[in-house]
Amino acid sequence: MTIKMVQAKELLAFNIKMLRKKSGFSQEKLAEAADLSTQTISDIEGCRTWVSDKTLEKLSAILNVDVFQLFMPPTEGNGGNEDSLLYNRLVKLKTIMKEDIDKRLDQFYLSEKASSLHTP
Repeated sequence: MTIKMVQAKELLAFNIKMLRKKSGFSQEKLAEAADLSTQTISDIEGCRTWVSDKTLEKLSAILNVDVFQLFMPPTEGNGGNEDSLLYNRLVKLKTIMKEDIDKRLDQFYLSEKASSLHTP
């Protein structure tokens, strides 16, 4: 799975959970309204499963948003509450951590390459 697909899945999960709570639905009630199992809603919100186009349409209709809005990053304008701010901070932290790991891997690779050049 590509990074962009992971990000899309994370956005979808976050937005469904945020909109579900904002609309006053429990996972059970949303599952019932969408004719899905509670486990499926839990799996979607936990980034453990992907959804079909039919499911996206059902969920967006129940949550009163267009399908594309389920993939929009949260901003101050579209529900910029504590959850959105926390999400933005987590995304930033994830980016910083990824850059740090990439840097460390590059350094390790270069040191290993240099070591192999010096050993007969």
